[in-house]
Amino acid sequence: MLDPKLLRQNIDEVAQQLKKRGFQLDVTQYNDLETQRKSLQTELQHFENERNKKSKLIGQHKAKGEDISHILAEMESINQQRKSIDGKLEDIQQKMYEIQSGLPNLLHDSVPLGSSEDDNQEIRRWSEPKALDFNPKDHVNLGEQLHLMDFAIATKLTGARFVVLQGQLAKLHRALTQFMLDLHIAEHGYQEIHVPYIVNADSLFGTSQLPKFAEDQFKLCGEEDYYLIPTAEVPVTNTARDTIIEANDMPKKFVCHTPCFRSEAGSYGKDTRGMIRMHQFEKVELVHMVKPQDSYQALEELTQHAETILQRLNLPYRVMALCGGDIGFSATKTYDLEVWLPGQQKYREISSCSNTEDFQARRMQARWRNPETGKPELIHTLNGSGLAIGRTMVAVMENYQQADGTIAIPDALQPYMNNQKIIG
Repeated sequence: MLDPKLLRQNIDEVAQQLKKRGFQLDVTQYNDLETQRKSLQTELQHFENERNKKSKLIGQHKAKGEDISHILAEMESINQQRKSIDGKLEDIQQKMYEIQSGLPNLLHDSVPLGSSEDDNQEIRRWSEPKALDFNPKDHVNLGEQLHLMDFAIATKLTGARFVVLQGQLAKLHRALTQFMLDLHIAEHGYQEIHVPYIVNADSLFGTSQLPKFAEDQFKLCGEEDYYLIPTAEVPVTNTARDTIIEANDMPKKFVCHTPCFRSEAGSYGKDTRGMIRMHQFEKVELVHMVKPQDSYQALEELTQHAETILQRLNLPYRVMALCGGDIGFSATKTYDLEVWLPGQQKYREISSCSNTEDFQARRMQARWRNPETGKPELIHTLNGSGLAIGRTMVAVMENYQQADGTIAIPDALQPYMNNQKIIG
């Protein structure tokens, strides 16, 4: 959430900044509400002063033994007017809060201008796709011909956009998970954390999935207001909600493996084939909680940590800086890692690494104690996939496929698969 002071003092500048996202802020509407808020608060203060005066008069009259009934009647009238103004003020503040909750984050100055993914800027590439002397298959053909990937059974069990993995592909999926966790913990210094897969509405609000993206969530039926997590970012980041972190406990770096559940309400017709866009998938998530002055260095480090997974697996990829029209709601700056998929002959997103600055922290009231002032200040939060496990498996299958339809296992994964070298 944006700082309300910023909206009061520089709303025209905020509106201009939000246009870089293609977002139109109704400045007139917000200013009208702000004018009404100030007027009602002035009225409220006036009646508060009048009530204080009447209270003093009551004491004075009582001390003299004088009748106070007329003062009590005036006090009752003042209280009724205060109550009416309180109700109006609460209504205005709620409308302003709803507007504030729907405003995306401001962009960092380095974010490229643009309206869609076509305007994202390539920052760097690692390795080049290897030339194959046969026509490469996509992961669906590979998995089904090996009888290890079954979308038909998953559709019978649940519905579209689910998959059943069997045998060596199920083992490969598990090996990738353990490989990612081990690397991030041992080499990058992350603390592993295990969290609930169900969260409440406050948690989703804290990381900005609610109220803006309610349709993208899987909400559970029942008395409690519960949701399946769309990403581990939600529960992990919310561990800092309503807390004050001491300076010597920062930065905090968490790695977490969870399933993720997304309705994909806004992606109708996209990526309907295979495992690219699923309702349920697994991910190893990286979350940083840092001092404000450290957050952009942390973004570079987090991105490099995610890149390391791809490098160890020897998968060609590129790093893209997302433009204003393609960046996520809560992010100030985002790098996407896109891995090469021979079966599609294109690069596809496998990780997004984002700095949200204090946008999420303000919603969560997640703070740290600045030793220079002794006062609590908002932390900066960052998150990134390190990596999406299903998409990484897809990349391994397609990049390591052999002419006979078997799949070579990357050297880095062989220790996690009993030194097996081929899936066939």
